[in-house]
Amino acid sequence: MSGLRVLKGHGTENDFVLIPDLDGGLELTDDLVRALCDRHTGVGADGVLRVVRSEQTAEARHCAATAPYFMDYRNADGSIAEMCGNGVRVFARYLQWSGLLGEATAVLIATRGGPRQVELTPDGLITVEMGVPRLLDQRPLVTVPGLSGAVAGFALEIPNPHVVVEVADRSTLDGLRLDSPPVVEPALPTGQNVEFITRIAPDRLAMRVHERGVGETRSCGTGICAAAVSAAMTGGGSGAGGQWWVDVPGGTCRVSWTADGGVLLSGPAVLVAEIELEPGWLVAAGG
Repeated sequence: MSGLRVLKGHGTENDFVLIPDLDGGLELTDDLVRALCDRHTGVGADGVLRVVRSEQTAEARHCAATAPYFMDYRNADGSIAEMCGNGVRVFARYLQWSGLLGEATAVLIATRGGPRQVELTPDGLITVEMGVPRLLDQRPLVTVPGLSGAVAGFALEIPNPHVVVEVADRSTLDGLRLDSPPVVEPALPTGQNVEFITRIAPDRLAMRVHERGVGETRSCGTGICAAAVSAAMTGGGSGAGGQWWVDVPGGTCRVSWTADGGVLLSGPAVLVAEIELEPGWLVAAGG
């Protein structure tokens, strides 16, 4: 039995295992995802990105004519997420690196959250059209060690579900314990990522995040967008039309909430290595 070639990459240290599977022949089981993402016995990652031609999967065949590649994204625990803002940039970097884009510097990528336009710019950054956020009526109460009592959060989808909590200052943010999921009451129907933010300048935020299906991560692209939207909505501003810089433990991304309501996410994406998985390991992992 042959092994499997994968790649390791990250966007602001939110890291992924990429699996090229253009013809859609790989059965990506929950067990295999968990094994790949294990940081002690696998490659180690926050999630898995399977690269497949849209025409080869029922989930994206309807948009294959305009969005030729489908990003099959799985969280580290094997669960499926609608989108991944850091992951889609790493996905685009792989398409460029592998020659699948040719000379093009823009591509429409199919995701479970809908097609996403991606542009690779000469400065090395990648900009993704993340869509229009859906603001929710809920204001869940969030409890986490390091905060005194429950704090109301701002709930929205972009398209992953998020609850954003603003804290008073950087020392409070740094003192939060995110080694277990924050308690969210009531929880959103499909769970939620929980972002904790503080304002460090009129257009700049610091953020930490606990991702559903993963735990605390060094960055979360959809969470960065949710943080900027929440800050714009709750800071006395008019909402859409502004630009924010969001600092996370793994780096900085820029969010533009355009006047038409759409959100653009700009940040780096890095490929780290190609890895050939041993056949024996792959069999034991459920691959």
